[in-house]
Amino acid sequence: MANLFPNALVLSAFEQLGSVGLLFFRTMKNLFRKPREHQTLLQQLEEVGVRSLPVVSLTAAFGGLVFGFQMYVGLHRYVGPGSEAYGGPIITLSLAKELIPILVGLMISGRVGSSMAAEIGTMKITEQIDALHSLGANPIRYLVVPRALAGFFMMPCLVLYGDIIGILTAYFYNVMLMGVNRVIYVQNTLTYLEIWDVATGLIKASVFGVVIAIVGCWQGMETEGGAEGVGRATTRTVVISSISILILNFFISKLLPATLRGG
Repeated sequence: MANLFPNALVLSAFEQLGSVGLLFFRTMKNLFRKPREHQTLLQQLEEVGVRSLPVVSLTAAFGGLVFGFQMYVGLHRYVGPGSEAYGGPIITLSLAKELIPILVGLMISGRVGSSMAAEIGTMKITEQIDALHSLGANPIRYLVVPRALAGFFMMPCLVLYGDIIGILTAYFYNVMLMGVNRVIYVQNTLTYLEIWDVATGLIKASVFGVVIAIVGCWQGMETEGGAEGVGRATTRTVVISSISILILNFFISKLLPATLRGG
């Protein structure tokens, strides 16, 4: 019996992975088919993008402040006074490529992914999805495709917005509050920062957005057991999405080139 337990866990994990992969395949298959749900897509663009601006603003602002503070302390302590002005490129690079995409992804998985799972899960237990089948509508095209597209398009916009907020707050802390040399700070940042550094974070954001939407819809469609099942689906969505973001971030960082400059 003890030997069967790990095997059952592995089998269950592969079954769930296959279920997510099948949903993703069906979503891609229905992506360009008509009729397209333009109204639902617009609603999801607003839900994922516009309504997430307050939480993204706070997350990026304090993420930039904390990272700017720690970079200032590290350079001042271990390199020496005056070296803080050269931390601009490091702060900007780290925020744009890693910190902001991850923080925004985690926040959106908690705010939007759980909402998708709860909404679709409620439709599942109240048999609204079965009603769509009976009316000849395709639930994948009607429910999943607009959410996946919204995640794909809006997550890079949110991350770019978060990059601007985070970089400005880090600049505010170092230059305005701590008196770091503004000219050197800005000049080094503009000299060493590449457009590709920002683009890398945006590519990650697009992947994260699709993952959050697919996982949220998948858990919603797998919901069973009434209100308690909806609660479990929302919890699993946040956990699975967050872990997936952290894992994918590493592999995408390894796959994408660090720079597009020659040499």
